[in-house]
Amino acid sequence: MSNSDPKVRPKPGQWPPAPESAAMPPSSWAKRTGFRPKFSGETNASDSGQISLPQRPKEQKDSQPDVEAGRVRTTPPQPKPAPPPVAVNGTDKALVVPAENKDQTVVKRRRDSDGGNGEGAKKDGLGHGANGVGQNGAPEVPRREVTRSEEVIYVEEDGFIGGRQTHMKYELRDTPGLVPIGLYGFQHYLSMLGSLVLIPLVIVPAMGGTHEDTSLVVSTVLFVSGVTTLLHTSLGSRLPLIQGPSFVYLAPALAIINSPEFQRLNGNNFKHIMKELQGAIIIASAFQTILGYSGLMSVFLRLINPVVVAPTIAAVGFSFYSYGFPRVGTCLEIGAVQILLVIMFSLYLRKISVFGHRIFLIYAVPLGLAITWAAAFLLTEAGVYSYKGCDVNVPASNIISEHCRKHVSSMKHCRVDTSYALKSSPWFRFPYPLQWGTPVFEWKMALVMCAVSIISSVDSVGSYHASSLLAASRPPTPGVVSRGIGLEGLCSVLAGLWGTGTGSTTLTENVHTIAVTKMGSRRAVELGACALILLSLVGKVGGFIASIPEVMVAALLCFMWAMLSALGLSNLRYSEAGSSRNIIIVGLSLFFSLSVPAYFQQYGISPNTNLSVPSYLHPYIVASHGPFRSKYGGLNYFLNTLLSLNMVIAFLVAVILDNTVPGSQQERGVYVWSKTEAARREPAIAKDYELPFRVSRIFRWVKWVGF
Repeated sequence: MSNSDPKVRPKPGQWPPAPESAAMPPSSWAKRTGFRPKFSGETNASDSGQISLPQRPKEQKDSQPDVEAGRVRTTPPQPKPAPPPVAVNGTDKALVVPAENKDQTVVKRRRDSDGGNGEGAKKDGLGHGANGVGQNGAPEVPRREVTRSEEVIYVEEDGFIGGRQTHMKYELRDTPGLVPIGLYGFQHYLSMLGSLVLIPLVIVPAMGGTHEDTSLVVSTVLFVSGVTTLLHTSLGSRLPLIQGPSFVYLAPALAIINSPEFQRLNGNNFKHIMKELQGAIIIASAFQTILGYSGLMSVFLRLINPVVVAPTIAAVGFSFYSYGFPRVGTCLEIGAVQILLVIMFSLYLRKISVFGHRIFLIYAVPLGLAITWAAAFLLTEAGVYSYKGCDVNVPASNIISEHCRKHVSSMKHCRVDTSYALKSSPWFRFPYPLQWGTPVFEWKMALVMCAVSIISSVDSVGSYHASSLLAASRPPTPGVVSRGIGLEGLCSVLAGLWGTGTGSTTLTENVHTIAVTKMGSRRAVELGACALILLSLVGKVGGFIASIPEVMVAALLCFMWAMLSALGLSNLRYSEAGSSRNIIIVGLSLFFSLSVPAYFQQYGISPNTNLSVPSYLHPYIVASHGPFRSKYGGLNYFLNTLLSLNMVIAFLVAVILDNTVPGSQQERGVYVWSKTEAARREPAIAKDYELPFRVSRIFRWVKWVGF
């Protein structure tokens, strides 16, 4: 039957016809390479907010296998009046619709939050179908309204795809009111409790400090963290990032604490070692300040890409495997329950919401700690860990009874009443600089910390980029990144003067917290920092935290270090993760980050060697027996200590291979930062990153640290 038959009519199409989508103008280097940009700036699509745009049609007869990306390149369909939905990461859908400005293409994507039930695919109350399909099966043009569950992204002439993360509850400059901001700020800090307070609970006992010393250091850390966070959100990158003692500084701090010259000290050597740490941190922080404010960081940014950041940060978490579970094993019935509770809250119960808040996912660490601590308290009061004729306050070396010797580990590590930090801590105490004495400067320890400050800067660069995609309108300019690194150096100087034991830097866990809480307001973080300063003045708060049993601290650290490693590896989503080039580079970086330090840590140690430190601290005494044994003792110390740090080896291998092995911009996932000219043209970017109170006028003559 022919088409001229009046009984057979063609089905009507969409009315009015959908206009053709505007072609995306390629950037200068994209014209040469044929690169098609994606949301993160040269990435594959992922749940983190990346979008794959439809490629421009090319005349191509056959499909070509893409060995590197692990997929088959097919010939794109010819453009139609109504473009079909484009799959994003295999699940989400995106529609390309024309923008009012012909130089822009608006990509509108409906995002499902973590654990969503897919209701966005159903028909809404207005009769619109799922994924832009109308009632008659014809594609329909998406509505112009944007809700909190949607994301509008603009493709600009320079190839960058920017947009506001409308799925966030509060974005960077939102100020909905004092009460909501205060509640969200408190929630933000409480969810990061482990990252803020656990490091002093590790390093102070390693220095020979008492529970009272731990209490004072915890209060100092809270005070410095609040002050440095206020400085960073006002004069640094201006992103909603909490500053605090980073795990990046923990391994070198333990290496300095276990230096050979400190092993011969008798008595309480806490203050002596703390002064040595303060001197090393101050010099390293001055180096980081120069790196940032001199503009060298802008040049250094060209070498820092996701393939470098991912294994470097992952190696920070992997480096503490010898400390984590061996400490949990001292009281397995308490430590294992702690780990299982945190896993259950953060994974199995993560989708449960109470009043719109996923309390189990957000507060997994404090909830697990509270429940385990309460259970251990009940067991202690019930006399489970009380043994007849045995006193927990008697040193193990003085215990004669074989019965008491068998239970000394349970009495020491499972009981919760062995710490008197809460009773002995004062109600009010103001942390002040140089409270431990005048810092002592040793060049060999300072050089180790200077190298670690570079790793800390690499960590912060990854946090700046990821958090800006969540909370800000666009990523910062290289000048803003340099300004943030420079201010982090100044903040670490304050940490060295006050004596926190580590430097102050952007906590890597910020990105996970922002993504989970959907809270990216700068004001909320600033208000929470003010509350943190007030809490630091109450000495009982520090005493309460210092009284957490060591086995619970170790159990929480197992979870925190695992999270840190995973957050580091998550940076690979900005690159071609399936590329054989990237797989080999990341694999080599991670393997050698474990194997090379193991060589240094085991060199010169025989099975019969009698070491004066506990087994979980053996990786940090390499300075006394490492393979470098020249006539220059300071140089031996520097090389043996530096090359025994996992993160240093991972960074060196990754940065050399990533910047020497050929690879396209898309394959490498090179970070895309905002251009200074574009930032000056767009008011939204200026409001996000411009310094307040017209302070930016001071930096006008230094173009490399701002606009």
